[in-house]
Amino acid sequence: MTRKTRTATVAIAALVVAGTLTAGVSIATPEQSAPAVAAKPTKKQITALFDGWNAALKSGDPQKVAARYAKDAVLLPTASPKIRTNHAEIVDYFEHFLANKPQGKKIRTIVNVLDSNSAIDTGLYEFTLTDPKTGEKRKVEARYTYEYEKRGGKWLIVNHHSSVLPPAS
Repeated sequence: MTRKTRTATVAIAALVVAGTLTAGVSIATPEQSAPAVAAKPTKKQITALFDGWNAALKSGDPQKVAARYAKDAVLLPTASPKIRTNHAEIVDYFEHFLANKPQGKKIRTIVNVLDSNSAIDTGLYEFTLTDPKTGEKRKVEARYTYEYEKRGGKWLIVNHHSSVLPPAS
């Protein structure tokens, strides 16, 4: 055997041994071995969170509405000057607000999906409110911002600001 043939034979043998040792073992690229990252929600999915909140309003149950908020949520409500920073205060607000049988409708929405676990929905909405004493209906236009976070697999409101739309100047 010549030196050239011997070198080639050793190289081939090394490749065969290496292939045998690694058989069944996959070599992952960094992209493949990285932990799976949840996909970002669509703007449509975030927009639909309002529909769930609005349905909770229609139920008339303040606990059901408050359940859509994180435990550490902040609510700057439309019809109260008081900032609500815990579950009990949020329930208290909705106990009074729901007496007006609010029916919300979005006028304009702008959704910004930040990542797979957070998004902001902001825009204008309109509420039809019914006076509990007279039954008279009135419409209130307001600006809103909902900041959502996905916690424990569930989308919750972590910050909600709503204020009456000022008159055009």
